[in-house]
Amino acid sequence: MKKLSIVILSAAALALLFGCAKKEAVKKSADSRPTIRLVTDATGIDDKSFNAAAWRGIVEFYGETVENAKSRGDLYDIVTCQTQDQYLPTLKQLADEGYSVICATGFTFADAITEIADEYPEQNFVIVDVDWVGRKNVKEYVFHEEEGSYLVGLAAALQAQEDGIANPKFGFIGGVPGATITKFEVGYIQGIRSVLPNAEIFDYYANDWGKPELAKTQAKNWYNMGVYAIFSAAGGTGNGTIAQAKEMRYAGKNVWAIGVDSDQYADGVYAEGKSAVLTSMIKRVETATLMALQDFADGKFAGGVENLSLKDGGVDYSKANKAFSIKVIDALEAAKKDIVSGAIKIIPTYKDALAAGVVPAGLGAIDD
Repeated sequence: MKKLSIVILSAAALALLFGCAKKEAVKKSADSRPTIRLVTDATGIDDKSFNAAAWRGIVEFYGETVENAKSRGDLYDIVTCQTQDQYLPTLKQLADEGYSVICATGFTFADAITEIADEYPEQNFVIVDVDWVGRKNVKEYVFHEEEGSYLVGLAAALQAQEDGIANPKFGFIGGVPGATITKFEVGYIQGIRSVLPNAEIFDYYANDWGKPELAKTQAKNWYNMGVYAIFSAAGGTGNGTIAQAKEMRYAGKNVWAIGVDSDQYADGVYAEGKSAVLTSMIKRVETATLMALQDFADGKFAGGVENLSLKDGGVDYSKANKAFSIKVIDALEAAKKDIVSGAIKIIPTYKDALAAGVVPAGLGAIDD
């Protein structure tokens, strides 16, 4: 009994030290299905976009819903870490607990996953938005974000034309700069400039995934200086853009927010049947977690990179907002076909897009 007490106290102490919101290690379940723990940054699954989508895929695998996650704490659960220095010890603790799959969301986990995968070669790991770990026990999922982002940029430009806006301006708010977020930004700009070649573009990076107040302040400044639409690829930070757009539209100003990862139409509702979210770049992160669990259940889990595109349903755009005219939707659907066929080619890196003259100089985007 003394030995057991020491183990329990140690686990509790570790949880306090790491600052991660995590339930106690579960006992082995009689259920034969795989077990999984989702590890996220401080924004958790309440970010309403990226992490929330990963969580939906997990819950869906078990035939449950986010609202009624009956097996949470047993077959699956979430661990939310407040700072990056908590990633490695948290992953180590989870590996010691022996779940079928451990999934981390976001490229900021790459170094920690690489190190822990070497230390635990028999443990299966999943990481989303990374394709450079290269370990046999790590499944890596990446997306052609530039494709979905091109579509929402095209949507914003076409809607501006429909509204008769002269010389509309557009904004982009990123979270932590990196190659993944660059694909969002340069795809978005290429979509806009396919319609409005000289459109003025502004960008801002918050360097954080969980500070909506930063996006809200920036969005307010931009909207007040005539920016028509702002696309945020910033996790929970981007919710500040939506909050500001709601205030502006409620006050009668014709501005838009563009959601990301999940369909954020409902988050932008400010009156009956009206949302400040024109559209969302849907990135089906839930596909990654669902596929990983299914592969494990089928005995096919293996390391390697899976790249999900518009063609296979990895990305898309939302048509929930009735503000879209049929003309705009028809143009977007035609563009989708052209992207899939290769008739429209979208450059995913800032360096190459800049060299091709399809994006402006001086952006905060980086390719590393």
